[in-house]
Amino acid sequence: MVAAIDGRERGGRVRTEARLRRQGTAACGRWALVCGRSRRARRRARGIWAAFVLASCAWLLTASSAGATPAFKDGHGLHVSAVTQLDPRLLEVTVTTAALPGPAHVRILLPSNYYAKPTQRFPVFYLLHGTSGGASDWTEKGSAEQTTEGVPMIVVMPDIALNDDGGGWCTNWPDGEYSWETFHIQQLIPWVDANLHTVAARKGRAIAGLSQGGFCSTSYAARHPDLFSTVLGYSGAPDIAYDLEDEVGSTVIINLTEALLDGVPPNSMFGDRATNEINWATHDPATLANNLRGMNILMYWGDGEPGPLDPTPAEAGAIAIEALVNEDNIDFRSRLQSLQIPAFYNDYGPGTHSWPYWTRDLQESIGPIAEDFAHPPATPKSVTYTIADQQYSVFGWSVAMHRTAEEFSTLENASKRGFALAGSGSGTVLTPPVYTAGTQYAVTLHGQGIDTSTTVTARADRRLEIEVPLGPPNPYQEDTVEAIATGTAVYTTTVSIAKL
Repeated sequence: MVAAIDGRERGGRVRTEARLRRQGTAACGRWALVCGRSRRARRRARGIWAAFVLASCAWLLTASSAGATPAFKDGHGLHVSAVTQLDPRLLEVTVTTAALPGPAHVRILLPSNYYAKPTQRFPVFYLLHGTSGGASDWTEKGSAEQTTEGVPMIVVMPDIALNDDGGGWCTNWPDGEYSWETFHIQQLIPWVDANLHTVAARKGRAIAGLSQGGFCSTSYAARHPDLFSTVLGYSGAPDIAYDLEDEVGSTVIINLTEALLDGVPPNSMFGDRATNEINWATHDPATLANNLRGMNILMYWGDGEPGPLDPTPAEAGAIAIEALVNEDNIDFRSRLQSLQIPAFYNDYGPGTHSWPYWTRDLQESIGPIAEDFAHPPATPKSVTYTIADQQYSVFGWSVAMHRTAEEFSTLENASKRGFALAGSGSGTVLTPPVYTAGTQYAVTLHGQGIDTSTTVTARADRRLEIEVPLGPPNPYQEDTVEAIATGTAVYTTTVSIAKL
């Protein structure tokens, strides 16, 4: 356990856009009073006005000398409907997509020297808000702009909720109304890389979030470990399906979010646990924890007791939620430790579910994030990945499972020399482009009742396509009553690859 951190606020003075607007309104009021005074006063007023104009021009010149607002273009399923430059570093982009029923906002903080170095590529830090929040939260409540001043990274802060509702827990809903994962992963990330000067690779991406956003960041990292080199959670919920106590608590919170904040029936996001528990599990960071191996992991949370940054009295709801978060993160830590996956934990003790702590978390973690960007973890030499999706791609490997019911499958120790595939039914595996086009390779398969060899010719794209038999497909979806009663069989076939 990391020693408790002192309660002193860090970072610069927060000047929100609302405060700036109030200052502007006050200035206009003072100008109205000056206008009715003497000629001398009017001359003074003209001088003040000239100074105001010069100051405004200086602001504009600062922005224009740095460079024009980036020309954000449509692409990757996103249509750009508005771009607003809020200050020289901060922009807000409004996009529409078929993945969501309404427009979404994305706030973007550019490095101070972004325009001065048009050939430089910058890493991207994806920073997610929490329940009943929006894309503006981290700049208006969390001092993100002040904290990242002078840091050579782009910060992207997208909506994870529409119109500040309860949010969708960063999943594609079974009824198709919201496809948050499609929006964030398949659309937003490539769109950002296409429109900004980014390091468009795993080594150039980190992701963090608070509360619900902390679930999102760890879930996305576990489901897409080839996209992010660093993952952080600030008072997040990284266990919604692995430990029973956390499963019960997360079900209550998510169902209440659906019914009270989103105005939709309970179980709209992941489905009913009785019939669709596997969908909860395949988005659960704790269940998928082994996928996080080789990534930089940093977790911050309090124990729910009023702490040094809380008002007196502390808010009851913030106390209760952080107490649940505490248990959830303790269990997630135990899960990672059981797998011998290293991580940094700042369980700072007294502290509630509130912005002063998340602001401090960001201030304390921005240095390690920048250090991780400067010295990113290596790409794994071999890949092990578990998921329940029927089709998936990770680190250049693509797998399509052929089975009767939804269940987990695992690609194990995949490298140029071979791999193993676990599950039932069969799978089609497409390797990364690491072979010589047109060259024949000997492929040997060993499994239950399987002992065969075949010859596979590398395609023009330097990939091998290999059919992998496993065993009889399971008749029932994993984690259902029927599957629990009869069992879910797992068959493993090992595949070796050698050049002829």
